[in-house]
Amino acid sequence: MLPMRKAIALLAAVAAVAALGGTSASAAGPDAADLADTGQGKLVWSPCNDAATPALQCAMLDVPVDYADPHGRKIAIKLNRLPATAPKEQQQGPILLNPGGPGDSGLWMPAYISGQLPADVASTYDWIGFDPRGTNGSDPHVVCDAHYFDGERPDYQVSQGTSKAWLKKAAGYAADCAADWSWLLPHMTTVDNARDMDSIRRALGTQKINFYGGSWGTSLGSTYGQLFPSHVRRMVLDSIVGPTISWYDHNILQDKEHQRRFDAFAAWAAKADPVYHLGTDATAVEQAYHQVEDALRKDPVDAAPAPGRIGPAEFEDTFYGGGYNFLRWPRMATVLSAYLTQHDTRPLNIAYNKYAAPGSDDGTFPAYNAAQCTENAWPRDWETWKKDQAKVDATAPFYTYNNMWYNAACMFWPYQGNPAGRLKITGKGLPPVLLFQATEDAATPYEGGVAMHDALPGSRLVVQTGGSFHEILFHGNACLDDTFTAYLRDGSLPQGKGRIAKTCAPEADPQPVYVTPPPAAAKAAPEAGSTASGTGAGGATRLAPTDPEAVHGVLR
Repeated sequence: MLPMRKAIALLAAVAAVAALGGTSASAAGPDAADLADTGQGKLVWSPCNDAATPALQCAMLDVPVDYADPHGRKIAIKLNRLPATAPKEQQQGPILLNPGGPGDSGLWMPAYISGQLPADVASTYDWIGFDPRGTNGSDPHVVCDAHYFDGERPDYQVSQGTSKAWLKKAAGYAADCAADWSWLLPHMTTVDNARDMDSIRRALGTQKINFYGGSWGTSLGSTYGQLFPSHVRRMVLDSIVGPTISWYDHNILQDKEHQRRFDAFAAWAAKADPVYHLGTDATAVEQAYHQVEDALRKDPVDAAPAPGRIGPAEFEDTFYGGGYNFLRWPRMATVLSAYLTQHDTRPLNIAYNKYAAPGSDDGTFPAYNAAQCTENAWPRDWETWKKDQAKVDATAPFYTYNNMWYNAACMFWPYQGNPAGRLKITGKGLPPVLLFQATEDAATPYEGGVAMHDALPGSRLVVQTGGSFHEILFHGNACLDDTFTAYLRDGSLPQGKGRIAKTCAPEADPQPVYVTPPPAAAKAAPEAGSTASGTGAGGATRLAPTDPEAVHGVLR
């Protein structure tokens, strides 16, 4: 709790910000006393020197490590913005953007998302991207073990006798993080990041912000709304984390939904047997998948240009992304077909480097653990995990043990989770929030969208029935995108009665094509936007936003 003197100063600072009025980031700069009382720095914008988007501006913002000690140690948040170009009287203020993770960079979002909207809407906002604390271009960039995801890693399947190896690996990772970053890791929760967003708001000199967030970004947005409801103008949440579920239980929901998506892929590939020759029923396709995995246990494949080799763990990582984006299915089926019918490993090598190969360090994995392990009380003993996960694996074997070992550092995390769970979301004082959710989303299952709607009075839930993209906007679905545009244009909301305010149709399944490797593909450089761009949660490689196979906001 803040001392009374600091609490009074903080209230005075809030009043000072409110007195500024307006919503545009181009309004008068923040009051110096306001920034001093909250322990944050000022924004000094300069050109990002981005050839594709010359108007992009960049800045660093100092914020407190611990908001309970605003004048203590500082870290810096990296931001960029694409300023509004509409006449000042038409401008609608800043819209902060977050793609998820936890920890994924949002710096690509201003140019990309504004480019998906009509110019008369995009021009009215200041588009603000940022790298969450401790990640990417923010300072410091936390690295616990730069080689944690290098192949070949131990087999995920407990039947292969690798549990001791994974427990040692996970415990070592937690210890490595604590050894270097004990001063920061306890302060990398969703609440800390939400307070950073309010520091950004104050530094922009605006009373209210708009927000778009996907995946974990929906947890970040709803947390911000709970802490600072009077500072929210408009908010859009896309592919939603439920407001109350523990991260441990959320993973179990993911396992079941990923199994359903893998079954859907197998059924799709079976219908395309003339193309892929994997069998004419889904069971045969799933057997083909396990046949390749078994072969890789005996004979791993060279992962170059990524480090190491592609064994069963790397193979599984290459495939689970199909649950996020079904446009990957043709390449996934090609990997199986090429290996089994021609013993051609080039498609596997390409897919691994495109989807799953690690970056130059452990990417956002420290931020992922710092948020998830600290926000809930996780089981601390292996026997509980082993028993629980075995039950899930009995009906959802595709993803269960992959997901379990990815999260196993939480078993050893040095900062005990909160027994009360995450911040309770009530929506009190918030304006109407626009929610988007697909029924077949594997990463943030449908239940989360419904639960968030129930928790936020006045919210509107748009459901894509049969949709399976994770983050469903900006895939060319006019029903979804036009709803988003109308809300940003003038606050218009769908008016359907009941829990679901609007229903949209899913996109069509991809056409089955054999994805032929280019010449010398196995030794080629990584495809644009892959390894060089770093990795998202789960080591899943972030592709360029314009790549139809891209996955953003990966929440394991």
